[in-house]
Amino acid sequence: MNQICLCLPTNRACPATITALHQEAAYAVRRFGADVHLLILDSADARTRAVHRQALAALPEVPRVTVHHMDEDQQRARLRALIDSAGLPADLLDLLLPAAVSYGACTNRAFLFAAALGCRSVHRRDSDSTYQLHAGEPVFPIHHELPWLGRPAAEATAAGLHTELDPAHAHRPVSLAGASFIGEPSVDIDEIRCLDPAVHHDVVSLWAPVDWSRERKRDLVVESFTGAGTTPFTGDRSTLTLVDPMRVDMCNVAFDRAVYERVPLPPATDTIGSDYFLLHLVHDATLPGILHNRHIENFHTPERRTPTGFPAYQRRFVKFLLSMCHLHHVYDRMTATGAALLDDDGRVRPEPITEFIRESTTLDTAENLWRLDRLDTAYRKLGGKYADLADRLVSERDQLLGEARSDTAAHADLAEAWPALIRATRA
Repeated sequence: MNQICLCLPTNRACPATITALHQEAAYAVRRFGADVHLLILDSADARTRAVHRQALAALPEVPRVTVHHMDEDQQRARLRALIDSAGLPADLLDLLLPAAVSYGACTNRAFLFAAALGCRSVHRRDSDSTYQLHAGEPVFPIHHELPWLGRPAAEATAAGLHTELDPAHAHRPVSLAGASFIGEPSVDIDEIRCLDPAVHHDVVSLWAPVDWSRERKRDLVVESFTGAGTTPFTGDRSTLTLVDPMRVDMCNVAFDRAVYERVPLPPATDTIGSDYFLLHLVHDATLPGILHNRHIENFHTPERRTPTGFPAYQRRFVKFLLSMCHLHHVYDRMTATGAALLDDDGRVRPEPITEFIRESTTLDTAENLWRLDRLDTAYRKLGGKYADLADRLVSERDQLLGEARSDTAAHADLAEAWPALIRATRA
């Protein structure tokens, strides 16, 4: 059966997004004959969940669209049963449903629930984004996601899809389809650029490998977090290629089950960008993907700029920068291994990935001390609330350094357990 999971993890009020997502699900049924499991993973408070239930109750019934609205208590119960049936340690639940915000963990839960539902792909959207309109109609990304996922890339080429793919990879399955966003930058740090472009450069360049040249870091800063710019959709373009992770955002992506059922995302808490790992894996393993231009429109919620929201969000950004010490090692190892990451059927082999992640926990993290020093200097130049943030980071320095390593170790632990979890979901 052509069963897919269209998923929205959320911890904020988003009834309009839920309504729009249901419209995309109906489009998938009409256009492609899909059976859609619309999965809302709701981590919002009780009052907000009630608003979401009202929005769902008001939706028209669409044959072949099944809605699943799960709060954290429901998710926890199902995950606990899954862990028990897999014979895994109970504390694994903390990696799948941590108390703190985790972009990777919420998407991992979507992967597990999609596997339990028998879905062949997961299509992820976010609550702080919306669909573009063209000629009065929503521009649904699923238009490009559904036709080829899981099928040999050569079939897409034979059907006339524009390709930049090396013929050597054409026998492999299309494993990803994605696009980016237009509108506000994906990371809410544009205020830094407005205050001092030089400081913005210094801060953003810290997510590059430390041995990159000044020129490469400058180029990275220019394109970081900008998505597809601001130009609205005017017509469809799509390309079969090895998809550059910098060209796809996790609010606008679909993965084939042969990827997400093999390796999980990092379950790091309070860290932005922890859900982008599989984009790198698909690219580095030379798995074909489709890059299209049905970009989603991004916006920032006001909470990130409140007196409590600002330091919390900026701390997540700092933890993202510190995570790079470990992730760059894993990405380098995956790039060097290339197609050897795949088995004979073109599926990802999880064992080497787990090994690379585990290796990265043993690295010398002196470069993270350097990153924190650079951040301290940058934030104090800006003054005001950024100087206050610098003071907070000084007081939490040891904790931040420890969390970067322990988050990586947690990813390795989850990756080791993942095959057993997937087997349990199928049972």
